[in-house]
Amino acid sequence: MKFDELGLSEKVLAAVQAAGYANPTPIQAQAIPPALQGRDILGIAQTGTGKTAAFTLPMLSRLEQGRARARVPRTLILEPTRELAAQVEESFAKYGVNHKLNVALLIGGVSFGDQETKIMRGADVLIATPGRLLDFFDRGKLLLTGIEILVIDEADRMLDMGFIPDIERVCKLVPFTRQTLFFSATMPPEITRLTEAFLHNPVRVEVARAATTASTIRQALVASHGHAEKRETLRKLIRGADNFKNAIIFCNRKRDVAILHRSLTKHGFSAGALHGDMDQLARMASLDAFKNGDVSLLVCSDVAARGLDIPDVSHVFNFDVPTHSEDYVHRIGRTGRAGRSGVAITIATEDDAKYVDQIQSLIGKAIEWEGPGFDELPPPLETPRPHEHRRGAKGDRAGRSERSRGERGRRAERGDHRQERVERIEAEGPVAKGPVAMGRPAHAPRRPEAPPPRARPTDERRDRRPRRHHEDDGPPVIGLGDHVPSFLLRPVTLRPAKVAEE
Repeated sequence: MKFDELGLSEKVLAAVQAAGYANPTPIQAQAIPPALQGRDILGIAQTGTGKTAAFTLPMLSRLEQGRARARVPRTLILEPTRELAAQVEESFAKYGVNHKLNVALLIGGVSFGDQETKIMRGADVLIATPGRLLDFFDRGKLLLTGIEILVIDEADRMLDMGFIPDIERVCKLVPFTRQTLFFSATMPPEITRLTEAFLHNPVRVEVARAATTASTIRQALVASHGHAEKRETLRKLIRGADNFKNAIIFCNRKRDVAILHRSLTKHGFSAGALHGDMDQLARMASLDAFKNGDVSLLVCSDVAARGLDIPDVSHVFNFDVPTHSEDYVHRIGRTGRAGRSGVAITIATEDDAKYVDQIQSLIGKAIEWEGPGFDELPPPLETPRPHEHRRGAKGDRAGRSERSRGERGRRAERGDHRQERVERIEAEGPVAKGPVAMGRPAHAPRRPEAPPPRARPTDERRDRRPRRHHEDDGPPVIGLGDHVPSFLLRPVTLRPAKVAEE
């Protein structure tokens, strides 16, 4: 099947041919015809199979008639991350080259003024993240009453990021007669219930079983120990990789992204970083540097795991095993896109055995080990800690304990000598012949012994005990007592009531 058989307009077909595409992917071939008819779509497909074009192309064909009004966009596309929203905007710029459409992008990290200018000019296509979209709506800068097509992309990611309440609110704000398109690579039960509530008789397009990986990706597991050895293992894998061009390296935490990025840069690798705590300009600059080939490694968190279309990524390394098995499918989907071959290697420790089993159960197949597994893994290397170089061989905890024990022994030995000396001086008499006796000069007079404490009578001790009952202070206070504010003491003049005239 070719694109000209799907019913797309001439302008869209010309843009597709100019982009170099002739045959649609399976999800595009099954989703575009019912989308052109105005049917609701529930699309499930592997990541990297062309879901973005599956809703972009029919939207462009339907938007050729009519124009948008100020503050009232015609179509709305919701994306979970800023990078994915910016990527969809690039798709509209590529496929809508023959259309004179206004495309507005509402994402965080960008000034409100520029975005408000585009909204006031009228947006045919509005691409937004849920938070910034509702912020504009609450400020009265945006109306959603003119939405004709609503697209929710990466719906399961919306669930993971806590956007489901926002999605439910948006679906209630847009018109009931809109067309709704749902696309995702995985479909948890929560998302299924959401689609049943907001989709009307949808066409289910499922070109592959949910949460499956592409057959063009070679997957492998590599066993390692803690973070220090994992960094060494990663460097060996990068240096020894076959047909290596570039790689995306995923970490579970933003802090680990920064640590690994500094480590790779220190060892001479060309690497960039990408995580959620970076400002938007730095994130886009790092992503563009990787796309342009200025850096060959991109260390990132799961913010880059969903939907980013970097066409030719040769390798994906999971420095940390994802705790959510669905994230594994999206991570390794950054390679092996559009029929290309790719390699996905996951570095796992013994603590990750549970997560590895969950991933294998989700994708329905076992992942082969490269090298020894957990059972055959050699013991961890004894690497010196940073303080050992400063304090010598006994810089570890055992060395500190040994020194502490030795110090305590020397103190005890000095205490024994001191005690023997005191006993010897006391045996010689009250005043020693030498200059020092009992630690004082021989001519110093003895201090008089303090008299023993005098025992207080029982009655006195009993009187000093706290009283359990308070003494009678007189009659109880009524109201404010003597502390009545003066404004309450002013006389009140009552006016006679007016008699109603008969």
